[in-house]
Amino acid sequence: MDYSSLVYILVIIGLAGAVVYLFSKMKVDKPGKKERTSYIGSDPNNLSSKQLQLQAYERLTLLAGRIALPGLISRVSQPGLSVRDMQVLLSQTIRQEFDYNITQQIYVSADAWNAIKSLKDQNVLIIHQIAGALPSEATGNDLCRVLLEFLMNDPKGTLHEVVCEVLSYEAKDLLQ
Repeated sequence: MDYSSLVYILVIIGLAGAVVYLFSKMKVDKPGKKERTSYIGSDPNNLSSKQLQLQAYERLTLLAGRIALPGLISRVSQPGLSVRDMQVLLSQTIRQEFDYNITQQIYVSADAWNAIKSLKDQNVLIIHQIAGALPSEATGNDLCRVLLEFLMNDPKGTLHEVVCEVLSYEAKDLLQ
């Protein structure tokens, strides 16, 4: 195992650990109704505020699914691309999806938004690390295949599921 592989593994473990920590912290920290700091208006119990927050959690859950690598690969993969072109296409798509939904952060907790940012950063990092490890003559299909194999063999590859659980937990908490 070379140095870059070790760094890559440590970064992935760190990102996944941070999200799992945030999720477990939210479950433990709920002795009573948790006060939210990110809501519209002065009253967090205001019906329109709750509706905006719930819509934001819904949009961010959709975002997490759209930037999850298996779905992303099946949606944007194009035959005939080089590994570098596919790397750029996947990374740009993730960033565009994230940028499109960036305003949702004002409606959700900092923990939920940080989970989304961690997912985006992890997926871009995985794409760049795996693309960088492939030979220059590799194809975009090779990159997609190796990415999917990595996700199948890495238990932390399903970070999007953890993020969706965080979002779902907070949305349900908001309804109580």
